[in-house]
Amino acid sequence: MANEDVLQDHTHRQVVRVGNTVRRPVQPWTQTVHALLRHLEAVDFRYAPRALGFDEEGREVLSYIDGEAGALGWAKVVPDEGLTAFARLLRDYHDATAGFTPPGNADWAVDAGAAADGGVICHGDFGPWNVVWQGYRPVGIIDFDFAHPAARLQDAAYALQYVAPFRDDAECTRWLHFPQPPDRRHRLELFCAAYGLTSTDGIVDAVVAEQQANVERVRRLAGAGHEPQATWVAEGYLGDLERKVAWSRAHQHLFA
Repeated sequence: MANEDVLQDHTHRQVVRVGNTVRRPVQPWTQTVHALLRHLEAVDFRYAPRALGFDEEGREVLSYIDGEAGALGWAKVVPDEGLTAFARLLRDYHDATAGFTPPGNADWAVDAGAAADGGVICHGDFGPWNVVWQGYRPVGIIDFDFAHPAARLQDAAYALQYVAPFRDDAECTRWLHFPQPPDRRHRLELFCAAYGLTSTDGIVDAVVAEQQANVERVRRLAGAGHEPQATWVAEGYLGDLERKVAWSRAHQHLFA
């Protein structure tokens, strides 16, 4: 085996780079995600990793996308340029999934509905950390573990909580790389316009609902023993998520 460069090293999951590939532990939904990635390759969506099978240690093998990701992604969506590109990437991804038919034995990490009435395959964790960047230009999307059939708005609402952002001023300036408290209404409107939404009506309510749904999602995955959710719950992370929901409900006027 060639040298392995550790990309992510947690007790529950080690992700490594081997040459131009990424090796990740297999999950119950990995085969379904690989079917999605093969579809994206077939429709020439160039921003997704390619599913390359499994290695001799039983890990999934994906193509490596070169660029900045993880914690480095937060600063990329602060300027309007990065935020706009981020929203357009989500729209392009959704459009590319529209013709995907999940396998009959599809297994998803989260509760999945039918991709009907304009539904697509949501990424499920579309945040700046799961986008690969070269400068302020996104060149890839990674970590499709939470992909599932749902309405487009679910992914958009999930993303907006982080990039509008639905966070207090202290967190925005201390942790999210904003030089000053953001104009949240402007950023929400800019994201929606770049994605192609014709109206922002109902968007704020959708974000708050998605934040609450995420609390329940983390609780359910933790109860089933999945990591890192089990560790998050043990360390009190649910309380932090619930406080963020409460902040969003109390400050909806900043977005409308």
